[in-house]
Amino acid sequence: MAIDIEISEVGPRDGLQSIRSIMPTEAKKAWIKAQHEAGTPEIEVGSFVPPQLLPQLADTAEVVRYATTLPGLRVAALVPNRRGLEGAIAAGAQKVSIPFSMSETHSVRNVKKTHAQMREEIVRCLELLAETPAERRPAFEVGLATAFGCTIEGPIPEDRVIRMAADLVDLGVAEVGLSDTTGVGNPRQLERLARGIWSACGRERLTGVHLHNTRGQGLANALKAVELGFTTIDSSLGGIGGCPAAPGASGNIVTEDLVFLLEAMGLRTGIDLEALFAVRELVQAALPDEELYGFAAAAGLPLGFTGAAA
Repeated sequence: MAIDIEISEVGPRDGLQSIRSIMPTEAKKAWIKAQHEAGTPEIEVGSFVPPQLLPQLADTAEVVRYATTLPGLRVAALVPNRRGLEGAIAAGAQKVSIPFSMSETHSVRNVKKTHAQMREEIVRCLELLAETPAERRPAFEVGLATAFGCTIEGPIPEDRVIRMAADLVDLGVAEVGLSDTTGVGNPRQLERLARGIWSACGRERLTGVHLHNTRGQGLANALKAVELGFTTIDSSLGGIGGCPAAPGASGNIVTEDLVFLLEAMGLRTGIDLEALFAVRELVQAALPDEELYGFAAAAGLPLGFTGAAA
């Protein structure tokens, strides 16, 4: 079945990194398997960071290796530096994202690097990718974190985001992603940033967006992204997640609510909502002390709802 909008599930990484509970490895595998079977085409299954920093993700290499055995699933992971990229390649990740915060203060707090140092790290990553055989080389994306604003610095100049995106493309980065790390963005801001980056870099360099629902704007921004022509939207099952390095930055878009919105509009995601609700129950059972968010699962599907595929 053709897909109109691709959902990239980030719960096993962005969600789990932001909660106190440590999900057992076997429970993570069950989550990923169930969500893959529900039709999710891409899942970000973890992050290659030192386990002492994020013990919730200490088993990422094992989880990546397992996820790559699921047919048709694109297995994504986040890395903070070249060393993390080496681990992701060794484990077999098919897509890798590295965060480059547009707020230098957040960058130092999140990855302990200034803008200049982070730029050098991305160059080192590109060099490693060039040395990696094509059959083992993952797709590589630089996430423009805090592009919409920072809880530490405040507003981020939009021309800075556009200029830095263009510089990354000049370095050889194939794709950048817009990330509302702190959940402060609005649809008009999203449109200005997207059009600015497309004008400077080309539309093929920016196709995905990572939005948070911290202030209740997540679905509004997602709808604007669809109208603008974005083809990939990140979301998290149950809306868990956030950024530990940005105070008050909580809440991803709820995958269940996003899929319901898109399918109700006639846009095909390839995801079975009833199966997705069952995945939610599986995750809640594995995280009994954590709150899951969202409305679609609680209310259930409307009478006669068939989804876009039908």
